[in-house]
Amino acid sequence: MIVVSAASGAFGRLVVGRLLDLVPADRVGVAVRDPGKVPDLAARGVHVRLGDYDDPATLRTAFEGADRLLLVSSPELDPSRRTVQHRAALGAARAGGVGSVVYTSFLGADTQADGMTAAHHATERELASGGLPHTLLRHPFYSEAFLHSGLRAAVASGELADGTGGRGINTASRGDLAEAAARVLTEDHHVGRAYDFTGVLWTYDELADTLSGVSGRPVVRRERDPAPGAQGWLEAQVRSGAPERQTDDLQRVLGHPPTGLAQTVTAILDQD
Repeated sequence: MIVVSAASGAFGRLVVGRLLDLVPADRVGVAVRDPGKVPDLAARGVHVRLGDYDDPATLRTAFEGADRLLLVSSPELDPSRRTVQHRAALGAARAGGVGSVVYTSFLGADTQADGMTAAHHATERELASGGLPHTLLRHPFYSEAFLHSGLRAAVASGELADGTGGRGINTASRGDLAEAAARVLTEDHHVGRAYDFTGVLWTYDELADTLSGVSGRPVVRRERDPAPGAQGWLEAQVRSGAPERQTDDLQRVLGHPPTGLAQTVTAILDQD
């Protein structure tokens, strides 16, 4: 059986949907904090189990019988608490006899142990020393953090405000990353590997040109000061050049190119 943790979240649900295209529903289990939130999965024959990152006893039960477990990283933002949750999940996986673990890490977690990568770094070290066969899927920033319905305002105004300094961004869509996870979970040659996933590198200049081409209305990039809060943190990362790293890992696992900028923008502008 393949078990997906945190399966009621946006990413986990996408993975389960991809899995159900590849294997029968009775081979898929989900570990969720509130089983009442996924009646649709239960109706399709998926094994729905209570699995709370803050309650290791529920995780041991949720992971029992799993040949492969997708450990989706906790949404907890505090690194110390997140690390405790992940260690509890890995302990439950060992206790439940899980065959192998696929973990959604973050780019740079193999070498950096601060900020956003702190809990991921600790979890990777725990996997390396804990004896569980595993695969690491290091994700970039989600495209959806930058490419979303707010781009319609840029088309309407003719200006795309940009606080990234025009640097490149290697985001990947949740959909592509979910497809990659489903492939890793259902194929036999990924155990022991670490993948550094990146999408197609793009800039806000290219985004403005793409918005113009797709909408048929001129859009120009306008430099602005960094945004406040989480968006400003993201933009600071881009200005530092951190998200310009490129690999072909995602394309190799998918077996096709990741979703490109034009396709993403077209889908956003076509939404009702």
